[in-house]
Amino acid sequence: MNELARFAFGVLVWPGLLGAAALGLGYLWLARKGLARLQGRRGPPFGQPFFDLVKLLGKRTVVPGDANRGFFYALPVSAVAATTFALLLIPVPGNLIGSFPGDVVLLLFLLEVPVFCDILAGYVTKSIYGQVSAMREGVLMIGYNVPFLAAICAMAQHAGSFSLAGMAAAPQGVVTLLAAVAFLIAVPARLKSNPFSIPNAEQEIVAGAHIEYNGAPLALFELSHALELVALANLFMVLFVPHAGALAFFAASLALVCAVTAIAALTARLTVARALRFYWVWGGLAAAASMAAALVS
Repeated sequence: MNELARFAFGVLVWPGLLGAAALGLGYLWLARKGLARLQGRRGPPFGQPFFDLVKLLGKRTVVPGDANRGFFYALPVSAVAATTFALLLIPVPGNLIGSFPGDVVLLLFLLEVPVFCDILAGYVTKSIYGQVSAMREGVLMIGYNVPFLAAICAMAQHAGSFSLAGMAAAPQGVVTLLAAVAFLIAVPARLKSNPFSIPNAEQEIVAGAHIEYNGAPLALFELSHALELVALANLFMVLFVPHAGALAFFAASLALVCAVTAIAALTARLTVARALRFYWVWGGLAAAASMAAALVS
């Protein structure tokens, strides 16, 4: 298989769009089903996120009168594209694209693109609810990126490399453990899951930044969220459980989704101020501990 064919396979099949979409929608179903069971409800049937996606793709799109049509359509497309290419960089089992020096920097940039698309989506539709959600997302991003970026930087310092393959090959130890804790602290907020589901709090701001989105653009935002879930699970496994086989890789990813779901069921939504305080205090401590361990190792 030549270079172009490998790249096309990686983008379209695995670890890119089709494979990650199927896996991410399955994870979302598991999270919704698990949350419902923990709350004493039946939950959705198997495959419901997929059915929702197909239904949205088939609906007519209505663009708000005050919205910029170009931005309205470009934001969800950009979110999906950025997340797909982020998945392509993570050296998971079956990925035919090789790692290269500095790929982790590009990965971190691509993972932030969907967040900025969400923030811009809240403002481009001119909805007051969307703007409140965008503001909350921006504030929360300042908090959860402290432990998230520190975990990645600590692993890069520990490995002496800004290549994902080099970081995955680094010896396991105290740095790995502390960086894993910092990474996991950031995951619920990045996924907008309780107690950090502040930007999309249905009881307060109806549907968050996507309130005015519908049809195919909303489907693309939902797809981007599913892809982001897979990307975070893949990145965690590559960095902190690098020698797992394909089956163990999948099982550990499921365990991560179940853990986030359990936390969501057991906690209530925090206010913006409390969430930011949590990340600046506990996230900051985890970040400082992982970075200090990396510097002295």
